Amino acid sequence: MTNQASEFIWYELMTSDVDAARRFYGPVIGWTVGNQPDYAEIQAMDGDHVGGMLQLTDEMTSGGARPAWVAYISVEDVDASVASIEAAGGRCHMPPRDMEGVGRFAMVADPQGAPFYVMKPAPPADRPDAQSNAFARYEPMQGHCAWNELSTSDPEAARQFYNRQFGWVKDGEMDMGPMGKYEFLQFPGERPYPIGAVMEKMPHMPVSAWTFYFRVADIDEGAAAIAANGGAVILVPVEIPGGDYSLVATDPQGAVFGLVGSRQ
Repeated sequence: MTNQASEFIWYELMTSDVDAARRFYGPVIGWTVGNQPDYAEIQAMDGDHVGGMLQLTDEMTSGGARPAWVAYISVEDVDASVASIEAAGGRCHMPPRDMEGVGRFAMVADPQGAPFYVMKPAPPADRPDAQSNAFARYEPMQGHCAWNELSTSDPEAARQFYNRQFGWVKDGEMDMGPMGKYEFLQFPGERPYPIGAVMEKMPHMPVSAWTFYFRVADIDEGAAAIAANGGAVILVPVEIPGGDYSLVATDPQGAVFGLVGSRQ
């Protein structure tokens, strides 16, 4: 991929049941999900691949892994990035490794415990200039990620960590009363764009974590599809700046995700 370093380039669902997740997310978001049993790629309606579904093994779950969405962030040097993250108080959960035709990657966590991957992707041999649009940076794209939201035990420390590691900067805030500040993040490249936001995690959340919001055509149809297919809406649709609506839900295996869409 030719994306700039420090961009979100891939979204991965770690799940206890890939088959069930495939049946759930298809009607909810409109994805086509591959038939591979261990790692099934996710394709949006426009044909772009935006992520994958990883089958959790018994070894993974015995080590504490649970169904969850995790993102990949592009870096120039995976090993150097892991060393920098650890020096800043983060952790390495999976050491750097290479996957032929895919790239080099590692799973890490920020100092507050929110996990993510860092990756130096290998571009396809037939498309050396290919870019990932898994995160729709510049315009709305149905089935792509529209927003990356970090709920953390220490928003100020987290913001400083991500600024030093990836160059992300604060770009305004919104007062949420007793819930604190909702601080917007921006990527300051040649074409600056909003990444998402940082907020203090709510008391019921056991750990700091990222939530990823995927775009659908109609937020109410998305909410109905979640309920009809065995998921649960935990934060009902609310209007957000710009006129769209967002919700937060869990899939049938317990992974948390969000949807963004208009109200028809």
